[in-house]
Amino acid sequence: MMKNIQKKDRYRFVMSKNNHIEFPFKMMASFAVFALMMSGCGNENTENKDEQSSKTTETFQEDLEKKDPQKNEQEVERDAGGYIVGQELPKEATYISDLLIASKRYPLPADFAPGEDPEARAAFEELNAAAVLEGYTFNAFSTYRSYDRQVELYANYVSRDGKEAADTYSARPGYSEHQTGLAFDIGEVGNEQFFADEGFGATAAGQWLEKNAHKYGFIMRYPEGKEDVTGYMHESWHFRYVGKDIAKDIYKNKSTLEEYLEIEK
Repeated sequence: MMKNIQKKDRYRFVMSKNNHIEFPFKMMASFAVFALMMSGCGNENTENKDEQSSKTTETFQEDLEKKDPQKNEQEVERDAGGYIVGQELPKEATYISDLLIASKRYPLPADFAPGEDPEARAAFEELNAAAVLEGYTFNAFSTYRSYDRQVELYANYVSRDGKEAADTYSARPGYSEHQTGLAFDIGEVGNEQFFADEGFGATAAGQWLEKNAHKYGFIMRYPEGKEDVTGYMHESWHFRYVGKDIAKDIYKNKSTLEEYLEIEK
C-alpha cells in the first residue's frame, strides 16, 4: 500500500516537474486577466462613487432651493421702499409650507381675488366671543381688499405723506396682505379713534388682543422691533390668520411669519 502511494506521489511530482515551465505562464496569464478585470471594476466603482457624490451634491442643492425658492436671489437690488427693482407681479400666488405669503418679496397676481377667508372669519368670531367675556368687543374694520382698492389707498397715502413714508406702512398694489383675505385689522368697539392707530396697542383691549390672538389662530403680523424683518412699521391692530398651531409657535418664539418660514422680507 505504501509503495502504491509513493508511486502516485512520485508520479505527481514528475508531472509537476515536467510541466513547471508551462504552469507559471498559465498562472501569469490568468493573473494578468484577473488584474485587468479588477482594474476595470475599480475604475467603474470610482466612477460610480463620483457620480453618486455628484448626485448627492445636486440633490442637496435642490433641497435648499425647494426650502427657499428665492435662496439664490438674496443679493437682489432693492429700491428705497424695500421692493425688488424691476420685479413684476406673478401669474400665481406664492405658497411656502402651504401658507399663502404676501410681502415686499412675494407679491400677488393683480387678479388674485379670493375675498375674505371664511375660516379666518370664523376664528375671529370665536376670538370676539372670548373677548366679550373679558369686557371687550372687537370689530374687524378692514379685512379683504382687492388689488384695485389698494391702488386707490396707496396713491392717497403717497399723495399725503410721500412715497418713502408711505412704503413704511402701506403696501404697493399687489403686495398687500389684505389681498389674501387672511389679514384682519382689528379695533375695539367704542374706541374707534384707535382704529389703525398706534395708540391701540397701549389700550387694555389692544393688550388683551396681543396676548390672546394666537389662541384663535391669529398673529400680530408686524410686531414692534421687527421692522427690518417684515419691512413695515409696527401695527398693533394688523393680525394675520395662520391657524392655531402655527400662531402658537410664532407667539411662543416672539417671531414673525418671515422667521417662521425662514424667508426674507
